[in-house]
Amino acid sequence: MATTWDPAAYLTFDDLRSRPFHDLIARIGAREPRRVVDLGCGPGHLTSLLAERWPGAEIAASDSSPDMVAAARDRGIAAELADVDDWVPGPTDDVVVTNAVLQWVPRHRELLPRWIAALPAGGWFAMQVPGNFDAQSHVLARELAAEPRWADVIALRGTDAVAEPTEYADLLADAGAQTDVWETTYVQRLTGPDPVLRWIEGTALRPVRDALEDAAYADFAAELAPRLRTAYPQRPDGSTWFPFRRIFAVAHRPA
Repeated sequence: MATTWDPAAYLTFDDLRSRPFHDLIARIGAREPRRVVDLGCGPGHLTSLLAERWPGAEIAASDSSPDMVAAARDRGIAAELADVDDWVPGPTDDVVVTNAVLQWVPRHRELLPRWIAALPAGGWFAMQVPGNFDAQSHVLARELAAEPRWADVIALRGTDAVAEPTEYADLLADAGAQTDVWETTYVQRLTGPDPVLRWIEGTALRPVRDALEDAAYADFAAELAPRLRTAYPQRPDGSTWFPFRRIFAVAHRPA
């Protein structure tokens, strides 16, 4: 089953979710690219930043979710409906950005070398994925989903959904790219009731939401919430610290 997306839920923590995108594109050295691709653009709220960074470039945006494409178009982004699995770089795609997308693409490790090989000479590829699949937020969700009541209907991704930074560095370097790979853990200050649950509802729990009817999902969330509150205790000021690890890679194909 394809994962469905709620643009409004995804944007609940827009400022915090956007920080890695800014850090990612800051490391791209392209000056006057002909075409810049936002591969997996989501609701398009960050695509405009690519146009600001490279005002002379054609901006292309796509996503596999009809709801996300519709939301992007509502923002004035000419987004297209397309699957990352089927995408290949075009001859003028001088910059390709994929932000928080490839963790949803099981065979992305196979695709990366092909994309680098197909980039035009001097082209840039930049990716960012979450590196927190072993964090308590995800471990607790997987443990609950594996309990007898839910095990037959819910399947959540494990730690193999993404690679470690060194594996991405090897994949990109072996494909002939000059490679810059790093990781960052953002210690995010969340507020409000059950903020970690609300955070993962916009992303990691989307497969759960797709698998369950409304009442069953409400039961699942009600069971998960106290476990998350224990793992991520509220501070005296009412806020909650949420460490969130991200993995980044920027590859440049030499001219």
